[in-house]
Amino acid sequence: MSPLLILNLTAALAICFLLYRMQAAHASFTKRVFTGLGLGVLLGAAFQLLYGAASPVITETSAYLDIIGTGYVSLLKMIIMPLIMVSIISAILKLRDASSLGKISALTIGILIATTIVAAGIGIAMAKLFGLTAVGLTATAAEVARGEYMQGNLATAQGISLPSMILSFIPANPFLDMTGARKTSTIAVVIFSIFIGISATGIARKMPEIFESFSHFIKVAHVIVMRMVTLVLRLTPFGVFALMTMVVAGSKPDDIAKLISFVAASYSALILMFCVHLLLISAVGLNPVRFVKKIFPVLAFAFSSRTSAGSIPMSVQTQTARLGTPEGIANFAASFGSTIGQNGCAGIYPAMLAVMIAPTVGIDPWTMSFIVPLLAIIAVGSVGVAGVGGGATFAALIVLSSLDLPVALAGLLISIEPLIDMGRTALNVSGSITAGTVTSRVLGQTDVAVFNSDAELNLDSDEQVA
Repeated sequence: MSPLLILNLTAALAICFLLYRMQAAHASFTKRVFTGLGLGVLLGAAFQLLYGAASPVITETSAYLDIIGTGYVSLLKMIIMPLIMVSIISAILKLRDASSLGKISALTIGILIATTIVAAGIGIAMAKLFGLTAVGLTATAAEVARGEYMQGNLATAQGISLPSMILSFIPANPFLDMTGARKTSTIAVVIFSIFIGISATGIARKMPEIFESFSHFIKVAHVIVMRMVTLVLRLTPFGVFALMTMVVAGSKPDDIAKLISFVAASYSALILMFCVHLLLISAVGLNPVRFVKKIFPVLAFAFSSRTSAGSIPMSVQTQTARLGTPEGIANFAASFGSTIGQNGCAGIYPAMLAVMIAPTVGIDPWTMSFIVPLLAIIAVGSVGVAGVGGGATFAALIVLSSLDLPVALAGLLISIEPLIDMGRTALNVSGSITAGTVTSRVLGQTDVAVFNSDAELNLDSDEQVA
């Protein structure tokens, strides 16, 4: 172990100790996450300035920081399936009303897909405003390799249709889906959990003793799983710090400068779409400023980790404990939002790529004959996009191949992919939380007192289980 590596790790451990001391002093969860995010940016920038992004020291340091960052994400993924199962089953046992379940599902999915279409429209507008085009861009070896990778996955994307996507949601083997083996495993587990809940309520009258025993079992399981969620979420500031340090230290300013117009256009579109989310929150009579303050920690994690699926536990916790959304709706929104209608990855990104690449094959992207089919394809293609790193690539393949555009050209953006993906993922999670909040409010189930309170997520108390 080199002296420079030891020095780097000492600095990282000192920051981790500071975050631990803040937790011991009962600093607010939001303050700790914000501190972890800020210190991660500063330490990553220091590493970048001292060594350069391609330095072997940076690579070695990142390997150790990866234990904290990726390890934390892995722990979150560990609790996703148990959380979804017990929460949805518990919600159905309390609900005992299949029609309400249908309303929740339809409204949540409808909002997710509708906002994705709006996001695509904003992406198209920003591409026009910034004059983005793939004409004249040159490819490096890495970009060519990325293009070949996308070309190699083209057959898979072309073989996907809306019926096949919907069919993939059905849990033919629920135990396989509990392992997260498929891209649509999350939705499959949701559907399996719904079947269990409805089956249990079906025996409530005929076999009340058995129903009560099962209901009690679910209550116990729910308390234990929520306690596990609490324990894992305590590590959020450390995970955010490690992930941000690695991202900033490994970024190449020269690559960002070359494609600064695309970066600026992308983040302009992301910010505008986030404003659309806030307009929806205002439209249902809730305070958008308070909403932003309450969801900041989960957005910070999504931004630094680049995983929509991994954000599910914190998203559910935030919606229930801070926004006053019932647990059933929160789980539906977070689960569906990690796979269906991702505003950033399935909306803005493929729309911008399509209008950039179209001129390279002589197509005018600013005609209605191009834009209308593009929006329709994005709406359909947004169903089934995996909520993990690479979901945007998958969505782009579906859209570009459906429009007969050269998919390999999308590889030209590989150098700035991580930077853009951070913002896209945060927007995805914001979209799912917005869908849950709006659905809850429209159905009259939001606890407004919780939404209007200034309470933080209490993850430090041993009594906190929900």
